[in-house]
Amino acid sequence: MRAVTVSEPGGPDVLGWGEVPDPVCGPGEVVVDVVATAVNRADLMQRQGFYPPPPGASEVLGLECSGVISEVGDGVAGWAVGDEVCALLAGGGYAERVAVPAGQLLPRPAGVELASAAALPEVTCTVWSNVFLLAGLRAGDVFLVHGGSSGIGTMAIQLAVRAGARVATTAGSPAKLAVCRELGAEIVVNYRDEDFVERVRAATGGHGADVVLDNMGAAYLARNVDVLADGGRLVVIGMQGGRKAELDLSRLLAKRGSVHATALRSRPATGRGGKAEIVAAVRHDVWPDVERGVVRPVIDRRLPMSRAAEAHALLEESSHIGKVLLLPD
Repeated sequence: MRAVTVSEPGGPDVLGWGEVPDPVCGPGEVVVDVVATAVNRADLMQRQGFYPPPPGASEVLGLECSGVISEVGDGVAGWAVGDEVCALLAGGGYAERVAVPAGQLLPRPAGVELASAAALPEVTCTVWSNVFLLAGLRAGDVFLVHGGSSGIGTMAIQLAVRAGARVATTAGSPAKLAVCRELGAEIVVNYRDEDFVERVRAATGGHGADVVLDNMGAAYLARNVDVLADGGRLVVIGMQGGRKAELDLSRLLAKRGSVHATALRSRPATGRGGKAEIVAAVRHDVWPDVERGVVRPVIDRRLPMSRAAEAHALLEESSHIGKVLLLPD
């Protein structure tokens, strides 16, 4: 089969399109003929040599896909050849076929075209596991998500609005902020020329944010603690702004606040807190509203997999809104 290959760690130009071995369908797995995959920041880090796949996972890039089941392994129940699905992956999505643990499959949502469904698994699982299962966002809470026009940001805004939270977000241009408003964000902050701590506290009468979902890491740590409300929860899921920063514990103690840092890719496939548990929760709690159109994937553009380098450059420039999809040539 063909897949996107990485000749050596480096920039987008190291990506190619060539032959690789076919995936093997192991016990408890299915093989999916890929219709589409989506580009995530983790893919860029892996391409640069900073984010290797977990042991046993495919070396091929790609953390989610949609497609049609073409093979079912021993011990798999509830899925059959021909089923249209999307899937959360530990790797392998930038290819014509991929092997997937059955617990990480989701049915194509009714009303969502199959290729578009590739934009859903990573963002829904990330947001649901962090914002709701971990941080416990509730109706009436103030929720701040950084990078509101990203794939995760656009999904986080929709799910938080659906839950009855008051949503604040940051983004880097008027066009991106306009999309965030359309999705339901009430407080929008252009991080290039505004301070999100001041804006959020002013807009909430000094209350601040009950839950913050952060993709920046070190660069925003101190200000994220500053913006927290009493009893607030900060969840860090990215390090775009660096790995190391000083944490003022006295500020956190005074607010009775908490800081969580999580990753989805490194979780075990099964067991408590594993990917199968998260996928099952998403299917039960999120999928019905996706099928009703209350929650939808936001897709910037679609490109053939042979142009994966172009897709990576788009993400590095942050010139996209929502997800960028790759389709096999």
